[in-house]
Amino acid sequence: MKTDGRLARMLHVLVHMGLLGGRETSERIGQMLNTNPVVVRRTLGALRQHGIVESEGGRGGGWKLVKSLEEVTVLDVQRALHEGTILSAPISRDHPSCPVERASNSVLEEAHAAAESELLKKYAATTLAQIAKIAVAD
Repeated sequence: MKTDGRLARMLHVLVHMGLLGGRETSERIGQMLNTNPVVVRRTLGALRQHGIVESEGGRGGGWKLVKSLEEVTVLDVQRALHEGTILSAPISRDHPSCPVERASNSVLEEAHAAAESELLKKYAATTLAQIAKIAVAD
């Protein structure tokens, strides 16, 4: 199963943007992330729709944070990138009438729901400023 690294990549970019305090072009961000500027624009476009960044075209344009690092949480970025659950339970629907499959699914769904709840609390309690502080301390 391929993992989605957009959250980690966007946290990386946003903290850099906050620490540098200026604008970054899609091309420069693409170089930093070793990806195509079109992918950068698409991903940052989702963050723009959630009021985290804004873009300006033309010479001297680029992407910049709308909010300070203290105002943006990991959960804000996660929600901008993906609505819905973060941890989906790996359940089986091969034999829905089987009581063992139903019991197994129930255990997995309950465990994943509990883990998701804790993860959401941690994401909501962690700001980009806290990430920047850890980075600067390294």
